[in-house]
This record gives sequence, C-alpha cells and structure tokens, in this order.
Amino acid sequence: MPVLQPVRGTHDLLPDAHRRHSHVVDTARAVAARHGFAEIATPIFEFTEVFARTMGETSDVVSKEMYSFADRGGESITLRPEYTAGIARAFITHGLYQAVPFKVFAEGPMFRYERPQKGRQRQFHQIDVEVLGVPEPEADIDVIAVGANILEALGIRERTRLELNTLGDPESRAEYRRVLVSYFNDHRAELSQDSLSRLERNPLRILDSKDEGDRRVVAGAPVLGDYLNARSADFFAAVREGLDLIGIPYRLNSHLVRGLDYYTHTAFEFVTDDLGAQGAVIAGGRYDGLIEALGGRPTAGIGWAGGVERLAMLIDGPPPPPRPVAVVPVGPAAEAPAKRLAQRLRRQGFAVEHAYRGSLGRRLKRADRADAACAVLLGEDELGRGVATVRDLDSGEQDETPLDRLEDRLARYR
Repeated sequence: MPVLQPVRGTHDLLPDAHRRHSHVVDTARAVAARHGFAEIATPIFEFTEVFARTMGETSDVVSKEMYSFADRGGESITLRPEYTAGIARAFITHGLYQAVPFKVFAEGPMFRYERPQKGRQRQFHQIDVEVLGVPEPEADIDVIAVGANILEALGIRERTRLELNTLGDPESRAEYRRVLVSYFNDHRAELSQDSLSRLERNPLRILDSKDEGDRRVVAGAPVLGDYLNARSADFFAAVREGLDLIGIPYRLNSHLVRGLDYYTHTAFEFVTDDLGAQGAVIAGGRYDGLIEALGGRPTAGIGWAGGVERLAMLIDGPPPPPRPVAVVPVGPAAEAPAKRLAQRLRRQGFAVEHAYRGSLGRRLKRADRADAACAVLLGEDELGRGVATVRDLDSGEQDETPLDRLEDRLARYR
C-alpha cells in the first residue's frame, strides 16, 4: 500500500510551521485592531456568481483556477479564491450602508487550481483588510499604513518595498485603454498568444506580462499617468503626500495594474526579492465599482490581501511557547492527586505537561522532550506530608514546597 500523501498543492501545518503561521496571523490581527479594524469571517464557499461577477468571467482565476462544483441541490458553488468578494457580498446582504466606514480584518484559507511552486499552493492562507464607504484618499493611506505596520511588527519591513501606481478614474482609464489598445495593435506580431487574447478582453493585463517578448513591447507602451484627468491626478497626489507625511517610502511602478473595470485610482504591492518569482507579499487597490458590480448601491472600497505562507517564509522563528511544568506522579497512589494538581495548575495559568503513563524515568524523559522548565514530583511520602518536590530541570536543583503554596513557588515558570 503506498504511503498516503496530501493532495498536490496542499500542505500540512505541523506544530513548528503552525507557530510561524499563527504568529503572522496574530501579529496582523493585533496591528489591524490598533488601526480600528474589526474582525469578520465569511463562508469558505459562496455561490459561483459572486466570484464570476467580481473577478470577471474571462479572468484566469474564473476560467482556469476556481474550485467550482454543483452541490446536491444543483447550485453552482465555489471555494473562495480570495476574500474581498465575500466581504462585499456580506456588506450587501446585511445592508451595512449606514455602518460606513466599514473597516474589517479577515484571515483564512483560499483555493486556486494553480501550478504549485514556492510560495504558491492550491490551498493557501491570506490575511485581508478592507475599508468600504470611504471615497477619500485617506482610506488608501490608512490601509497601506496597516500593511507597512504589519510588516514592521513581523520584523520584515526592510526586506520589502512598496510599489505604487494609479489607475485613474473610469474616464481616465477609458481614454488610456483606447490609446493602449491602439499601441498594442501596432505590435501584434511581437505579442505572445496570451497577450493577444488579453488584448481583446483585458488589455491592461498585458502590462504585467512576464513573457520576454511582451516586456520589450511594454517598455515602449504609453503610460497611464500621461492620461490622468485633473481629479485623478489630484487624488494620486494626495495619496503620495499622505504616505510621505507618515514616513512610508514607495516606488512608482507604472506597470502595476488591476485588469477589471471596477478598480480605480490606487494600486499597490509590497514586494520582496527573497522569494523568487512569487515576490508580492501584500497586494491591493481601490475598487470603487465592486459593490455596484455585485448588485449593491454605489459604495467606495479599498483593501489588500497578504499571503500568510509567503510572510511566514520571511520571518525569523517566532518566540517559543512557554515552557511547561511537568507534573510527575511517583507510584500508583499519586496518579489521581497528580491529575487533580495538573488541572489546578492549568486553571491558574500554567502550561502543564502530564504524561499519561510510564515509570518515573520515562515520564522525566517525556518532560525533557517537552522542554519542561521544572518537574513537580508527587509520591506517597510527599502526599502524606502535604508537600511536593520541585526539581529545576536545567540545573537539577530541587526542594520541597507545601502543596498549598505551590503556585507561589512556581510563579517564575508561569
């Protein structure tokens, strides 16, 4: 019988890996809370239409990567490939238009059928920040600051750089699209097949093509910044001034785009050179047309998603968990009192290791493997005198302590 393996593109989070994963999520949650973001969770699957509408029927994610299936009721259901659409759907479902600014943080697993590689899996995890109902550039500055502060708190801000662009408002974007399509049509013979198909449905996506031939064509393409109207230019200037004011450096990248029409104004990514091809660790932008695309009332929005696995690869090992106290019975008569003592200490906030069975030697070895700081030894003699032996497992020193004062004796191990 072959050894069982996880499904390709998925991975097990064993304890050490899970500590890194949790450290990323817990740090992000704490930083987002300091910025006034409340936590939200939406279902892990939605009706397929939610993602088809928001990500575009012809996008690669919808056409090639989504895990979609018909449930037993005949409904088309999709495992979420990203968080924003579900949060937008929840905003509409619960009529939260009067709750703006709606500022939320979320985290959880996502699913995309992609070719697995370093930093890219078919089941992966994201942290997510969204602000709905704020059309002013202050929201853009805020969500970018949250991302920068999370990276700072994780100790990896210096390993990333913020890349920034503007997509303009719909009027600017439409003019730029017209000019861009004309330019690419003049260079059709030099474009890849993927870019030729994008030219018909999503020409801005050609700007971030990785194909070498495409990149040579893109190098001479018109720049969106040259086609911004006054409103769009002023908006982008306000975002840049705000970032300068709070000391967040950035690099302008005119090829940083979002292909769908509901994206407007600010697009940004925090990228690193330390993960190979999968360099974006946080990516986001403004999507003022998204709620309306889902059938809701026009509502401004901006947000970002960050890859937990990618961030976990960059951080140093998180602080180790607290070292436990090992409660070790000596002889059958001490088994029940030891169980009660372990429960008492846990209720008082101690991490306690209590082996299920074995001799004194085996239990002490188990305590050593668990990196216990000390062992509390209980035998018939100690119980008869109302004491316990406390042994420091680093120094080997030990003493007797009355059971009713044990918590005080162990306070430094709490």
